Amino acid sequence: MMNMLNKENNTVSRAWEATLRKTHAAKKRANSIFGTIALANATATNTTTTTTNNTVEDNDKNCTLSEAAYFTEKILPNGEYYKGQWCDNFPEGQGKYYWIDGCMYVGEWHRGKTMGRGRFRWPSGATYEGEFKSGYMDGTGTYVGSNGDTYKGQWVMNLKHGNGIEYYANGDRYEGEWRRGLRYGIGKYQWHNKNHYDGEWKNGVIHGNGCFVWINGDQYDGCWEDGMPKGNGTYQLSDGSFYVGYWSKKENEQNGTYHPSESSSNDVEWDPKIVYNQLADCKISPGEKVPILPSQKKLAISYSSNNAEKSRRPSIDGRGSLVLERPFDKMNLWDENDNDFNSFEMSRQLDCEFYGVNPAESNYKFNPVLPLKVPKPGNRQGEKISVGHKNYELMLNLQLGIRHSVGRPAPPTSLDLKASAFDPKEKIWTRFPPEGSKYTPPHQSCEFKWKDYTPVVFRSLRKLFKVDPADYMLSICGNDALRELSSPGKSGSFFYLTDDDIYMIKTMKKAEVKVFLKMLAAYYNHVRSFENSLVIKYYGLHCVKVTGAIQRKVRFVIMGNLLRSEYTIHTRFDLKGSSLGRVTNKPESEINNTTILKDLDLNFIFKLQKAWFHKFCWQINRDCEFLEQVRTMDYSLLVGLHFREISSNGELIPCEKRDPRNESSSLPSRSTSDQLLLDLERQANMVLGANMPARVERTIRKPECELQLVGEQTGEYYKVILSFGIIDILQDYDITKKLEHAYKSIQYDPTSISAVDPKLYSKRFRDFIFKAFTEDT
Repeated sequence: MMNMLNKENNTVSRAWEATLRKTHAAKKRANSIFGTIALANATATNTTTTTTNNTVEDNDKNCTLSEAAYFTEKILPNGEYYKGQWCDNFPEGQGKYYWIDGCMYVGEWHRGKTMGRGRFRWPSGATYEGEFKSGYMDGTGTYVGSNGDTYKGQWVMNLKHGNGIEYYANGDRYEGEWRRGLRYGIGKYQWHNKNHYDGEWKNGVIHGNGCFVWINGDQYDGCWEDGMPKGNGTYQLSDGSFYVGYWSKKENEQNGTYHPSESSSNDVEWDPKIVYNQLADCKISPGEKVPILPSQKKLAISYSSNNAEKSRRPSIDGRGSLVLERPFDKMNLWDENDNDFNSFEMSRQLDCEFYGVNPAESNYKFNPVLPLKVPKPGNRQGEKISVGHKNYELMLNLQLGIRHSVGRPAPPTSLDLKASAFDPKEKIWTRFPPEGSKYTPPHQSCEFKWKDYTPVVFRSLRKLFKVDPADYMLSICGNDALRELSSPGKSGSFFYLTDDDIYMIKTMKKAEVKVFLKMLAAYYNHVRSFENSLVIKYYGLHCVKVTGAIQRKVRFVIMGNLLRSEYTIHTRFDLKGSSLGRVTNKPESEINNTTILKDLDLNFIFKLQKAWFHKFCWQINRDCEFLEQVRTMDYSLLVGLHFREISSNGELIPCEKRDPRNESSSLPSRSTSDQLLLDLERQANMVLGANMPARVERTIRKPECELQLVGEQTGEYYKVILSFGIIDILQDYDITKKLEHAYKSIQYDPTSISAVDPKLYSKRFRDFIFKAFTEDT
């Protein structure tokens, strides 16, 4: 143990020494090129003191300059004015800039962009004071509008985003969560007349669950939609009376009961319209819009240094005296793009020393020097089932049966089902002769029988999942043929895909059908209770029985394709949390974007934004509790990744490089403004597990720890779109799995195998998933 610790300390020491050697070499080069830089004393003269009347002048006197920066005062060709620190033809450090339209910024700069803390003032008198990043109001800051509105809180790309509090000029106040500049999430709004609402918001209006309290003591607690009560709720009057029921502005939907208190003088039926009339007067203040965004302000500065001064002279008032001959135009030794010390490749070489990895290692899972490449595109999944295919008639039978089941007249479906609807005996047989019948059309296939299992339940599930019957039939039964996947799954089942990739059809064994029917009621109640459930969606359970000389039964289930996305899925992972056999036995040259990788192939940690990470953890816990309840195991989380930045040669482009040995040594970089704003726009309608913008951090496995499920973090991030969900939930812990567990436990570590008790499987699955998915801080 001590030897291992000494070895690790030695590797870190070697990496640190290499860093010091490079740093000293770079400094020597800088001195040999520029010579010793002398700064003249910047003490202000009497004239300077007269003009020194705000923050930037104080900073001028107190700020310590870097070797390359100097003080200057510039009147630009278009009449704009800059006063402060300057470096390499850019404002750098502390400075003040006046625009000709009256806008002004005082604060920190980096290469000509507002970066750090500062204060922006508009001609109208509005101000923003706080953090800036790359020219944007980004971080924590306070905006005071010209009308007196004041917002204090978090910003992202000029938009209120995160937690914040806003005081309005009319006396109203909102404190809570914001998204894309709108109230979104949990928040409290108090009107100037002391009425207040505390609860959920969406896109700037009251939406979700919350409680509205009037100053007279009345209150409504329940569901809201678009600023008005909609759904189940209770209105309690100050005298103790209350009205409970279903609320809606439409009178035909309103349904509830009024319960007067003993002290109530109102014996007649109470009218809920009173509430809607009261709320109509409670207007939400829109707030003042920012007149022009700081990021839209351009500097009247030439970004070419061809005509840059060869020497810098003292200004008239004697400040900023610095003489520096520069033999090379715009040479910046410490620029982040420098090809010497701070280059990306040098960082990776240091990573090799830090992780104790041989730089010649050819496996990207063990060598951080090797750049990650996007897997090559594979052919479209599946073989088209056309005339002459061995399963062509089965496909025709399936399509005829689906069209009959979905198109069959049925009474309006209610989501409140009786227990009898889930009875396994609840099924409908239909005969399909080739010549047709009273209920079935003529067809060119052989005669067959069609069975619908629990048709009322699956009709309700399709309604619950908002599946349009016409679109459902068109996807499965349209003119386009199904596609059969090239090889059956491990269970021996065959898979078929619809041409639009929306639905997947899987053949099932009789035992699997029994398990599904047994758990169907619990499944229905679960997905109805949790609309964000990650458990795969099922739309139908059927059976085709071919009659005649060769008789056979084919049972199949129709389910959603979790990885169907508007984005190309570059990489797929099937994650269980077990290690035995959980690796893809394919050479890297044969891996393409349709290959399903497994636990020991995982070389990323998935980073979700705070709110979504908490929702994800909460939902994973609920889903696993359900799977424990129905005694199933061997399920997995299917994850699809779309990488958003890929170079022309197929390499993944990291969005930032952070040194894990020195967390505070670097600032996170910002993605392009258009892309981030697009992400924020998308988040408003984002669904857990579907096309979620996120980041992944690359991990490296040490060769001696090849079986570790989650590798060492490298600080190398990539921007991705994630899709994920829980699949394969129909394997119960039967006698076969118990025997498999007993047999494999003799040969292997019992915790590493898939076949374990459902309770243990659920715990192991969650422990692993909560390591593979973390909050993006």
